[in-house]
Amino acid sequence: MIVFGSTGSIGVNALKLAALKNINISALACGENIALLNEQIQIFKPKFVAIKNAKDKHLVKHDKVFIGQAGLEKILESCEDNFLLNAIVGFAGLKSTLKAKELGKKIALANKESLVVAGNFLKGAEFIPVDSEHSALKFLLEGKKDIKKLYITASGGAFRKSKIKDLQNVTPKDALKHPNWTMGTKITIDSATMVNKLFEIMEAYHLYDFKNIDALIEPKSIVHAMCEFKNGATTAYFSKADMKLAISEAIFSTHETKILDSIDFVKLSSLKFYKISLRKYPVFKLKEALLAEPNLGVIINAANEIGVENFLNHKCGFLDISSSIFKALDHFGVPKISSIEEVFEYDYKTREYLKGVR
Repeated sequence: MIVFGSTGSIGVNALKLAALKNINISALACGENIALLNEQIQIFKPKFVAIKNAKDKHLVKHDKVFIGQAGLEKILESCEDNFLLNAIVGFAGLKSTLKAKELGKKIALANKESLVVAGNFLKGAEFIPVDSEHSALKFLLEGKKDIKKLYITASGGAFRKSKIKDLQNVTPKDALKHPNWTMGTKITIDSATMVNKLFEIMEAYHLYDFKNIDALIEPKSIVHAMCEFKNGATTAYFSKADMKLAISEAIFSTHETKILDSIDFVKLSSLKFYKISLRKYPVFKLKEALLAEPNLGVIINAANEIGVENFLNHKCGFLDISSSIFKALDHFGVPKISSIEEVFEYDYKTREYLKGVR
């Protein structure tokens, strides 16, 4: 297995699981956490390694170190391993997904942004979902037909119990206190704004070619997805909130190994579902527009990445993340995208536009 994003939460958990079954790790790639990367190198002894910055190369305890995006693509070209776990965060992961598709590699995709911004250019790629919701949908949909509607669930993020008026003054530290999941910084903020759920709906659309998808808040994060059938029946996927289960479904060829403790339904005090408040989570208003016009994804994603970065750096407030997205959409409208190059152009133009807007 090739692991891009090896020092993030998905990468770390994937490597723990790989060690359980002695899966060979042929390549590792990370951003700037060189200390953890060196620990991983010592344990897994990969043939290739890539890092983000050339200035850190001398710190890496390996003799085949590649740098930046060019380095990632060189690894994909040079490595005979046909299985990539792409856990790079954000738009930065797109080029690796495109290259892996070009080379015919199987892709365990934790980089949902690849599909959000360029799903139309990734048709035909062999994807295995890594998100818990999409792993659950894969299980629920296998061999099924006569499907009426799909649901994925959301925890509600750090501010599920907060009043709307209180969100004006929340801090990054507040937003990073996720009630159920231990995740990376950006995805935790995206969970608090519900951008993550908007993106997961688009991911489900591209993975399963189905548009009648919605999301509900399920505060315990025990139900991950549901499948409603035309005859009135509905199936649901239950598991404890731990990404190791979905990762194991993606990287293991057999699934007899116990990953989590099962849910004790007798001890389950209650199970409730709630609609997503469009006042509290205004970005979720974009669901139908995005499903109708998937090209909007590149604008929404770029604006969100800028907004999240500014919020984490205390350059804007929490509510300004959503405002940035709507400002960018008002400015650019629906982009007409006919080539992958135009995806990168719109990403660049959106970021440049927002740099000049306050």
